[in-house]
Amino acid sequence: MKHHIQPLPHDHHLPFNWQFEELATYHDVERRVMEFSMTPRGRPSFTHDLVRDLDTFQTALAVAVTESLDRGEASPVDYLVHTSSVPGVFNLGGDLQFFLRCIGSRDARVLRDYAHLSIDVLYNNLMNLHLPVTTIALIEGTALGAAFEAALSSDVIIAERDAQIGFPEVVFNMFPGMGAYSFLSRRLSPALVERMIMSGRMYRAEELHDMGVIDHLAEPGEGRDALRRFIRNDHRSATTRRALLKMRERVRPITKQELLDIADLWVESALSLTEKDQRMMARLVKAQEKRMEKHTAVAVQTVPA
Repeated sequence: MKHHIQPLPHDHHLPFNWQFEELATYHDVERRVMEFSMTPRGRPSFTHDLVRDLDTFQTALAVAVTESLDRGEASPVDYLVHTSSVPGVFNLGGDLQFFLRCIGSRDARVLRDYAHLSIDVLYNNLMNLHLPVTTIALIEGTALGAAFEAALSSDVIIAERDAQIGFPEVVFNMFPGMGAYSFLSRRLSPALVERMIMSGRMYRAEELHDMGVIDHLAEPGEGRDALRRFIRNDHRSATTRRALLKMRERVRPITKQELLDIADLWVESALSLTEKDQRMMARLVKAQEKRMEKHTAVAVQTVPA
């Protein structure tokens, strides 16, 4: 069920203030930057709740900014930045446990609703919420599957040099179905895109930068510095960069129907997975959970007393 949150009354000198279950938002009024940070309650993945929160946030922000523009005011948001609150992890991709439940119960409708809502969110980001904003993804750690797709739907991707990024879906006989092929084909040849998807290998952000997939690199731990630097310097070449983005959209347009059709293929493929494929998916979930447990334990040990 879709959340309905009305934007709070807003003075353009004050920050926007919304609350969500798996999403935190921060409005830097002075720099006109809106950051939305994923705050998962469990395994850092694109849960149904997170996707709903993202959809609601996009709607609320679009309404608030449009109202400001309609009043003849400057936009209160020039940059929309996607980040994560989990140290070392941007996001681990789709909610595999949820997928397994849907596959086990043969619930095509629920799985399709999730896929279509995901496309709504990614397409809105791809289209800059139909607002005069620049969308930025800041990757400060691992980004798998749908997380990589989410980053690719942004205008600009900034990543720390050692971030691990890739599409592991082939391990359990699936493929990234929320825009990977469409988004990456704007940056790479289709043959290379297919090679990346079929290999299932993880790439360091540095490699992807050399390939032209990542726009800006940062040293480990310096992602936010790179983000601030980009925003500070962007004004010098903003006209050229925005023109290039418009040319990209004109030369290699991506329609929402294209994304929905591929998402439907993804749902159909998911429901055809064998028991062996599903067991492999379950193993990946356990491996990721163990990794997060170790990561949490290390984080706790390093916190000063």
